Amino acid sequence: MKKYILSIAFLGFAFQGFSQSVDKGKVVYGKLCVACHQATGLGIPGAFPPLAKSDYLNKDVNRAIKGVVKGLTGPITVNGAKFNGAMPPAALTDQEIADAFTYVYSSWGNNKTKVTPAMVKAQRK
Repeated sequence: MKKYILSIAFLGFAFQGFSQSVDKGKVVYGKLCVACHQATGLGIPGAFPPLAKSDYLNKDVNRAIKGVVKGLTGPITVNGAKFNGAMPPAALTDQEIADAFTYVYSSWGNNKTKVTPAMVKAQRK
C-alpha cells in the first residue's frame, strides 16, 4: 500500500513540474516565438513554418532544439510545405528554451515531449 501511495505522490509532483514548465513556456513563447509562429502555432504560410502538428518537431526533438539554440538557415520541409528562411539563435537560457519547447510539444496536437535544460545544453556543444 505504501508503494502505491508513494507512486501516486510521485506522479502528482511530476505532473505539477510539467504543468509549471508548460505555463512558463507559454510566457516565453508569447514573448519571442509568437511573432513568427503565431498564437495558434500555425506559422505564416510561405514565410514561417507551423509548429502545430509539426512532423519536423515531432520526428527529431534534438534537431528542433539545435535549430533554436544555434539558429536555422536554409530549406526545410514541415508538414509537406517547403520553407527557406532564417531563424537566428535564441538568446535564452537552457531553462527558458526547455520550457518553451515543452509548451510547444504539449500544444496543438504535438507529441507531448518534455524538454529538459540538460537536453538543451547538449545541443549547445
